[in-house]
Amino acid sequence: MNLKIGVIKGDGIGPEIVTEAMKVLDKVAGVYGHTCDYTQLLMGGASIDVHGVPLTDETIAEAKACDAVLMGSIGGDAKTSPWYKLEPSKRPEAGLLKIRKALNLFANLRPAVLYEELKGACPLKEEITEGGFDMMIMRELTGGLYFGERKTEEIDGVMTAKDSLTYNEEEIRRIAKRGFDIAMKRRKKVTSVDKANVLDSSRLWRKVVEEVAKDYPEVAVENMLVDNCAMQLVKDPKQFDVILTENMFGDILSDEASMVTGSIGMLASASLNETKFGLYEPSGGSAPDIAGKGIANPIATILSAAMMLRFSFDLDKEADAIEAAVAKVLKDGYRTIDIMSEGKTQIGTEEMGDLISENIR
Repeated sequence: MNLKIGVIKGDGIGPEIVTEAMKVLDKVAGVYGHTCDYTQLLMGGASIDVHGVPLTDETIAEAKACDAVLMGSIGGDAKTSPWYKLEPSKRPEAGLLKIRKALNLFANLRPAVLYEELKGACPLKEEITEGGFDMMIMRELTGGLYFGERKTEEIDGVMTAKDSLTYNEEEIRRIAKRGFDIAMKRRKKVTSVDKANVLDSSRLWRKVVEEVAKDYPEVAVENMLVDNCAMQLVKDPKQFDVILTENMFGDILSDEASMVTGSIGMLASASLNETKFGLYEPSGGSAPDIAGKGIANPIATILSAAMMLRFSFDLDKEADAIEAAVAKVLKDGYRTIDIMSEGKTQIGTEEMGDLISENIR
């Protein structure tokens, strides 16, 4: 199979970690008889430097011509970068909202897995994390507060800001169906997270999710308020399989889950549309303070590439091979600085990519 992959290397550590993911993809392709056809794309600060905007319409068209897009981290240091002297609509992160909307990437998948080998990096008590945990946060990505009407104006001499949170039943239904489909391939449990005791949008969310649940009788469903979910993630993370939630809640909860695993450098992410097209990226930021030092952890990006093989190309064996190689390298005691612990061997970004590639079987 020829894999047509758009590549957005991004900013900060983005180019370094994406390069290692491409190295692993090339190794997998060689072992399993595929080819990778890469199209280099600009977005974020890198696009601002060339085009003056974080994302051009031409880049969107090129991305649509690919089967999937692999992306690095976007953005820079908000205190020192000239990118952040621009109006908000022209800053690097504005490109993220634009590409999600343009490509109709409504379903964001963020797995949070605590590897046995990394238990020591988890901030929770050992009795809580014994045996590890494996959850998938399914976040609606193109609706809600981030895409609602917003306005800042002076009313009766007082500056007032307004952001609108809006969902319709079809937006909720399609993300719910995707969440239940994912649960059917996992442990068949969905925790739908909302704020139905306060918000109308959440009451509609809960109603539609309960309707969709009737089509999946094998899946156990529970409703959980978002504040309780935030507490349960640190009290008993093993209870979760698929967490299904709206845009802002998912943004916050997935970051919390990332820290529970011990390092955001381990967390992959996939954003999917209604076909098999997806955009795959690490959950962490661009870390400009360590860019160019060769110490960034590429594992999240490499695992994102594995998700790409699984969800956009239906190449489960190849995805399994990458995930197994990551587990083997960790078991052998190799660590980047963010997950380093006593008695292990510290290595850099490129060395981690090399070792994972060498362990592809």
